[in-house]
Amino acid sequence: MKDISKLARIQMIFILLFAFFKFIRPTVLASNAPEIFKIILLSLPNFFEGVIGTLVLTAIGLYLNARVLTKQIKRQLIYIMATILAAIYVITQELKIHNLGGNNVFDINDIIFSIIGLAVGFTMIMIIKPKIDVVTD
Repeated sequence: MKDISKLARIQMIFILLFAFFKFIRPTVLASNAPEIFKIILLSLPNFFEGVIGTLVLTAIGLYLNARVLTKQIKRQLIYIMATILAAIYVITQELKIHNLGGNNVFDINDIIFSIIGLAVGFTMIMIIKPKIDVVTD
């Protein structure tokens, strides 16, 4: 469970960053800041969604694999499946196929930031290589 705790701590950092950027967003958007800063600030939530979604789904997959499934699957497959599921959610939301995360407005920058977030999340998972030891009775 040590690795799951590590993923949770990383998620907390990203949630705090998300809250910080959400807090400063109105001020920056109302200012004379360069347009690129405004675009980045508006699309950052999609980046955070991609990273956090990948980390959460990886943790859930590892837990289910260790505690629920009778036949274990390889961790690398869990990492890939978690990223694919996160990608399906965030990309279909950006394409307005669903509005589960709120009423969304299509913006290509949001898709780009989502893909970058998914890549960062997957890279973090591949570096950390989190695991849960299987408990046998």
